[in-house]
Amino acid sequence: MVRNVSLLAALAASTIAFPAVAQQTRFDPAIGRLRDAALKDQVAWDIVEGLTTEIGPRPDGSPQQARAREWGMAKLRSLGFQNVRIETYQLDTWVRGLESAEVVSPYPQPLRLTALGNSGATPPDGLTLPIVFFPGIDDLRAAPDGSLKGKIAFVSNTMQRTMDGSSYGSQGAARRQGPNIAARKGASAIVIRSIGTDHGRGPHAGVTNFEPGVTPIPAAALSVADAANLERMVKRGKPVTLHLLLTPKRVGLRESGNVVAEVPGSDPAAGVVLIGGHLDSWDLGTGAIDDASGVGITTAAAKMLLDSGKPRRTIRVVWFGDEETGGFGGAAYAKAHAGERHAIAAESDFGADRVWRFQTNLPDSARPVVDRLTAALTPIGVIRGLGVANGGTDVEPVLATGVAGIDLNQDGLRYFDYHHTPEDTIDVIDVEQLRQNVAAWTAMLAVVANAPEEIGPMQIKK
Repeated sequence: MVRNVSLLAALAASTIAFPAVAQQTRFDPAIGRLRDAALKDQVAWDIVEGLTTEIGPRPDGSPQQARAREWGMAKLRSLGFQNVRIETYQLDTWVRGLESAEVVSPYPQPLRLTALGNSGATPPDGLTLPIVFFPGIDDLRAAPDGSLKGKIAFVSNTMQRTMDGSSYGSQGAARRQGPNIAARKGASAIVIRSIGTDHGRGPHAGVTNFEPGVTPIPAAALSVADAANLERMVKRGKPVTLHLLLTPKRVGLRESGNVVAEVPGSDPAAGVVLIGGHLDSWDLGTGAIDDASGVGITTAAAKMLLDSGKPRRTIRVVWFGDEETGGFGGAAYAKAHAGERHAIAAESDFGADRVWRFQTNLPDSARPVVDRLTAALTPIGVIRGLGVANGGTDVEPVLATGVAGIDLNQDGLRYFDYHHTPEDTIDVIDVEQLRQNVAAWTAMLAVVANAPEEIGPMQIKK
């Protein structure tokens, strides 16, 4: 893309690089010009296209993920970032095996499903057992202890579309907690309706967790369409028997890592602005919206700041290595950088549709920063939210130390149609909405990285 020389010259002469307190109590028009230039960004799309085309799916601990780290380091260097490196750590790795299911009786037919991360395995020949139907997770919780011995639990929860993705928290419990509950009640296996808002036959992958002392049982997510069909069978009143084959396994420790790059600032004492997304993905699709887009959006915004002059605060872009199976990349980053001062932390991990709201947990001393963020983001349709920023899995360990956070909330109405499915490919990304994301992040970085106010640390609530 051809650079806008006149814009860069104006930015170089503006207060973005060396702000004065009096000037920065008002919105700087140069930030608006930088934001609007980002609406023509190509960097984010190039990153998403490169990761999904040249690497593809990037499961935690896999050879593809290792190749993605090397790809990312080369890409960040080519874009001009400094201090580019991979910060390694060890990861206990789970890998998928064979997986299939079919109704044996009374209505024989195949079902489409995928094993949940951390699932146990069936015997090599699979299990053939009757199912016990539960409309939702609370019904499973109410089942008597021992009542599921020799049975396959089937939880058919239904997820609703919400702009903020809030139903993922409530309905997602069937995936995150359901297998553990079923195991404690004696079930031999569990299948759930995928945690998604689509109506197709592509299952939604995702992680589940078992408490210490609970032996993992085979656990899988049925496609939404197949789960609905299985529920219709149950409601016809005849016993339903299912054959289930899952052969995942744990393969021990493998090396993983976070890819880190920086836009160095002029005032090291002012703290680091930490941004990024996660590099890993589930293996059914190519990880375009989850989360190559987040990696691309935050990197492209940092690139806009890199090209406009030296910010006051260092902007650190992190492609977190492992989010999907437990947030190990974010935890490793927080441990490695525990002695550093961070001004804020923020991540992009909710797809590529437009940003519609921002929320913060900035201290009262930084209230003018919030006012300038409002002025910078309103023209591109981003409202100021009334809630408090809570970050996401990758930055939560840093926020937990008292670092301030900013959330740029994306429209989630489509997100759970594709989340963790075979349809998570670049085809579902709207390039204009992707660019609006880059513009929002660019405006946020231009305000925060150059703010003269003290930002953080927050008071940690006990």
